[in-house]
Amino acid sequence: MIEFRSVRKTYPDGTTAVEEFDLVIPSRTTTVFVGSSGCGKTTLLRMINRMVDPTSGTVSIDGEDVASTDPVQLRRRIGYVMQNAGLLPHRRVADNIATVPLLTGAPKAKARERALELMDTVGLDRSLANRYPSQLSGGQQQRVGVARGLAVDPNILLMDEPFGAVDPLVRNDLQDELIRLQRELGKTVVFVTHDIDEAFKLGDQVVILKKGGEIAQLGTPAEILAEPADDFVANFIGAGRGRRALRVEQTPTGPIVVDGDGRAAGVLTGPVTVVDAAAAVPQGSAPQGTAGQHAAGQGSEAGARDTASGAPAQGGGTR
Repeated sequence: MIEFRSVRKTYPDGTTAVEEFDLVIPSRTTTVFVGSSGCGKTTLLRMINRMVDPTSGTVSIDGEDVASTDPVQLRRRIGYVMQNAGLLPHRRVADNIATVPLLTGAPKAKARERALELMDTVGLDRSLANRYPSQLSGGQQQRVGVARGLAVDPNILLMDEPFGAVDPLVRNDLQDELIRLQRELGKTVVFVTHDIDEAFKLGDQVVILKKGGEIAQLGTPAEILAEPADDFVANFIGAGRGRRALRVEQTPTGPIVVDGDGRAAGVLTGPVTVVDAAAAVPQGSAPQGTAGQHAAGQGSEAGARDTASGAPAQGGGTR
């Protein structure tokens, strides 16, 4: 468990990035910090591995204040994945993945074998092991970055906008891969993004931040979609613009999902399943707050299909 208590960060120039931040991050779940630039989300993430130290307050892991831990040793037992992968350009793929195990004293042969195993885990062909980062696609580089973050089998994995620099199709594949890995490995993942759809897809717990690290709303994707805390949250998630108010319309070729402006947002591949029995509606219709609203969790065709089959479309919940 990671806990922030009365955390504040003020830089020497007087800029306050975070003020009076309190949060508990449960173990073996994915918590997503989401907000616009300058809201303090990356600062908070980096406090966990002491890349940034708070001006006041404490950050603890399983009850131990990280300030009492040597920062180098702390970072070597916490996985870290950043945007653009941050790979060493002069080192081959397998050597990049094996960096931390080698630093912690693992024999070279064992570290390389661990690197190859992790290539399997993140969906990279072992034939890429001897290539350099420049010889890989952007998506492949990010998978190498994830593999490197997992190299010492950390309990905690920090991910700072790791998929922000790749194209939408690759980004979706990487998101799916992270969900699969989390199901298999059960890490405590802290993920930073500015993309609310990505937050809803990946997060068990989503923290929407305002400037200064103020928590605008905290909850599961379903809770935030069902009841935005205020106008700021409603506008941030798109509900204030009708983007999340999905409904089902019949067309000559079958039912489709449309948004509040009547624009097509997805298709249904099966009968509508009522999510909330108290708000039951006739099959074939789904006003905001029931199946149509939950379909909006991913803001995509996939979300609509998941709702139609009875699965939680927002991507949250225990994995």
